[in-house]
Amino acid sequence: MILAEGLKDPRVGFVTVTGVEATSDLRQAKVYVSVLGKQAQRAATMTALERSRGYLQARLSETLRMKRTPQLQFIYDDTLDNAMHIEKLLRREEAALGKEAPEILVEGVDPALPPDTEDDIEDAPA
Repeated sequence: MILAEGLKDPRVGFVTVTGVEATSDLRQAKVYVSVLGKQAQRAATMTALERSRGYLQARLSETLRMKRTPQLQFIYDDTLDNAMHIEKLLRREEAALGKEAPEILVEGVDPALPPDTEDDIEDAPA
């Protein structure tokens, strides 16, 4: 909620928090995020999130009212990139075999991908 409503940095693109892992003493938290866009947009978003860490921790402190607020560490979650890359490879293989590729859906992803997503799939790790 804080990312969506409180962060007004124009460098921050479409960010989804995919998970959070906090240490047992709640002093640190790894925040896993997925960013929609090309590699340059993702890098700019990750940089902006790191630079906004203090602000985000202060807002989190207001919300949680804890003695100590966890120090946030933002980590890019490439799970969606890998899933889209695998889907593209499967479709390519099906096309090479002369068969129609089955509809493969990645949970939480709209099958009507934005036009620039095709470039992102190419850039995704194998």
